[in-house]
Amino acid sequence: MWDVLVPARASYLAHVSPHYDEVLHDVAQRTKHSGSLGKTDIAALVVWKRLSAQTRWVTALMSLPDTHVRAVTERAVTAVRDTTLTRSEAARTGRGIIAELPGFRTGDALASAILTAATPQRMAVYDRRVQHALDTLRLPLTPAPGRYGRYLQLLDDLLHHCGAHADGWTARDIDTALYWTGGNPLQPTPV
Repeated sequence: MWDVLVPARASYLAHVSPHYDEVLHDVAQRTKHSGSLGKTDIAALVVWKRLSAQTRWVTALMSLPDTHVRAVTERAVTAVRDTTLTRSEAARTGRGIIAELPGFRTGDALASAILTAATPQRMAVYDRRVQHALDTLRLPLTPAPGRYGRYLQLLDDLLHHCGAHADGWTARDIDTALYWTGGNPLQPTPV
């Protein structure tokens, strides 16, 4: 597996503009200081994740007062930053809180981006490309409720058993390697 992830991460870094994640970094920096994300931050992450803003959930979210959105995201930010919880427990708690907002009851892509912006060194982004890579690598992750917490547990397990393959990697480093593997048809399929 590491024979796929290490070159995938290197290929991602070589082929993706170093400016691509500026939106995530900007939102993360604002979140670091404010302790919450507002509608503007969520809108920026929608563009970063390349999602459609022409859906009913966006209308419902935009109809809420920003103070309400910030109150919910502040609780989620606090949860994922709580180092008394394991990474997966923090992810599960934060994800449960984010589910209170319109558009976040199902699907983990944008919710995981929000939680990653809250603490980029601890959380990781999940999306369909990551799922495809996990399936390809035969790393089971079902869509059952609690998937994001299980995903972070899986990343923790990988980080703890990586040996020298990925010394110094974060969960975010693994997620970018998985993202690249899951969406890049040039990646070799493991046997």
